[in-house]
Amino acid sequence: MKYRKLGNTGLIVSEVALGAMKFGTNAKLGNLGQEDTTRMVKLALDRGINFIDTADVYSQGESETLLGNTLKGIRDEIVLATKARLPMGKNFNHCGATRYNIMREIEASLRRLQTDHVDLYQIHGWDSNTPLEETLRTMDDLVRQGKVRYIGLSNMLSWQAATALGMQERMGLEKFATAQMYYSLVGRGLEHEFQSFAEYHNIGILVWSVLAGGFLSGKYSRGNPPPAGSRFDVFGQFHPFEKEFGFRVLDALHQVAARHNATPARVATAWTLARPAITSVIIGARTLETLEDNISAVDLQLSEEDVQLLDRVSDPGVPYPKWMVLQLDTVEDRRSKILYPERYAKGGPWKDLRGTQWTG
Repeated sequence: MKYRKLGNTGLIVSEVALGAMKFGTNAKLGNLGQEDTTRMVKLALDRGINFIDTADVYSQGESETLLGNTLKGIRDEIVLATKARLPMGKNFNHCGATRYNIMREIEASLRRLQTDHVDLYQIHGWDSNTPLEETLRTMDDLVRQGKVRYIGLSNMLSWQAATALGMQERMGLEKFATAQMYYSLVGRGLEHEFQSFAEYHNIGILVWSVLAGGFLSGKYSRGNPPPAGSRFDVFGQFHPFEKEFGFRVLDALHQVAARHNATPARVATAWTLARPAITSVIIGARTLETLEDNISAVDLQLSEEDVQLLDRVSDPGVPYPKWMVLQLDTVEDRRSKILYPERYAKGGPWKDLRGTQWTG
């Protein structure tokens, strides 16, 4: 196993984290009971994983309960993360990033996890119905009370995260150390703005759904329906991407995987681990064999040819204003080539399109 710092903190975590979404039966995501949960955690720890991520909403608390039972006696050996914000029942006040709900949910999570603190507590998404200051002051209170060591955000736009960070700095509140975000070879939207925002502020990105709900595992193919019981079969396509584009990415994944005698899932995870600003990739599995394979991605070294192929086939394009920012900063401004020649060793981060013939 290899390790990295948790965002802008001094805490050290494994490059891959064990995701606990499949623990529990209430949501039918993994249907893993106590025995399977314990086996999964044991294998992860045996392979050097010291970082486990869950959430209150996973199987409506059952994931935390199973995890708490498993971690008896070894709680202090791991970095434990959970989240709050999504609905926990029909009561509309048992939802959101309000002081009321956050305080309620941290206490419930601590009970289920059978611990007196969590190492990373994350807001599961932006709450447009709650004043941001209320959320941030509450998170700061939890740190000061000793119930939470570090705080993180999840599923936010760049401007939302930047606004929160600016408010935390101005008010002297505990700052977000991490951002748990979706990122995969068929979902590279994070690169448009958020990735550079995270790099600039040294916020560590924790990647969820690196295989796009299992699509990049390689078990799907053109013309064949999803296997019975698979996530795509049960829940449909949650991650938005055009299917033919997805299958082109899969073709490239199979090509690279064959070169390394590896699975497409292992290649997809290795590619993601090598991207900028990534602290850890969260992996989850239904079987020990799948978990073992996903963990082995930390040892897979992709060649430059491999990376170029995967980058090219999955390229989402560059939207405005990013292309204009790159044009001004790396093409128009001559200082960039003088100060950062390594950026231009392979042609630079942006190609000046002026003067080139449009081919339609």
